[in-house]
Amino acid sequence: MKYILITISCIAIALILGLSGLVGSESQVQYLRIHIRANSNSEQDQSVKYKVKDNVVEALIPLLSQIESFEEAKCVISENFSMIEQVANQTLQDNGFSYTSSAKISNEYFPTRTYENVTLEEGYYDALILNLGSGQGDNWWCIVFPAFCFTQTKKSDNIVYISQIWEIIKSVFS
Repeated sequence: MKYILITISCIAIALILGLSGLVGSESQVQYLRIHIRANSNSEQDQSVKYKVKDNVVEALIPLLSQIESFEEAKCVISENFSMIEQVANQTLQDNGFSYTSSAKISNEYFPTRTYENVTLEEGYYDALILNLGSGQGDNWWCIVFPAFCFTQTKKSDNIVYISQIWEIIKSVFS
């Protein structure tokens, strides 16, 4: 069932992106990315990065589930920097790390990247940057707005969506 939901959602996203291409160029779409940067590329730092990601994403889902604009997404993230850092720091501490995290929104250059069926061309993007320790390691990334990211919570049988796409799909097929 969860794979059907993902497939239907991906089709809906493709249709939405295709329709937006008819109205205007994709460069007009504003994306807010999220990058969680590990302290280093050591196995331990990379491993804890994914634990931090799971906990931070789980904490952000309720805040981002009803977001309808790029500016609203930036505002919600900015207002919750301390909560994001607190969740990350607690995860780091629980796993025996002494370094902490820092969150900010920054406009940074990123190379071309593909996530599922969405490709973001190289260029400057606003992003929630969550540095773990020095933030010099490889990162995990996704898109906060528009919310294309589907993720599994700690309950592996539970697909969580962070956008209103599912509501649109349900209304079309109802």
